[in-house]
This record gives sequence, structure tokens and C-alpha cells, in this order.
Amino acid sequence: MNEKSYTELMKKSAMKKKHLKESFVLDLYIDMLLSEILLKKEKAKLMEKIDEAIDTNNKRAFNHLSKQYQELTRRFGN
Repeated sequence: MNEKSYTELMKKSAMKKKHLKESFVLDLYIDMLLSEILLKKEKAKLMEKIDEAIDTNNKRAFNHLSKQYQELTRRFGN
């Protein structure tokens, strides 16, 4: 018979819990990293549009885009 001892079962259970925690932390880190990349990309895109509005002397677009940029910065603190 191939029965596992209580100690072996407890070790296996502990390892499984540890693996699940590590996996959760890794998933959380990946999510944070992707969010940061998307935020930087969105800010860069807005900055390009703001620069274009300045170059074309478009005050209306500049004001609108600046407000979007400020809101993005306020929400994410960067």
C-alpha cells in the first residue's frame, strides 16, 4: 500500500499554500507592472498631443488635453 503519512500530507499542503501565495504575489506584481507601462504610454501620448497643440497654436485643444493630463496625474500620482 502506498499511503502517505500525516507529516508528508501536511508538508505537501504547506508547500501548496506557499506556492499559491507566491503565485498571487507574482500575478499582482505583473499587474502593477503592466498598469505602470500603460500609464506611461498614455501620458506620453497626451504629451505628444499637447506639444502638437502648442505647435499649431490650438489653445482649445491645449486646454482640453492639459486637463486630461492633470486628471491622469491626479488619479495615479505620477
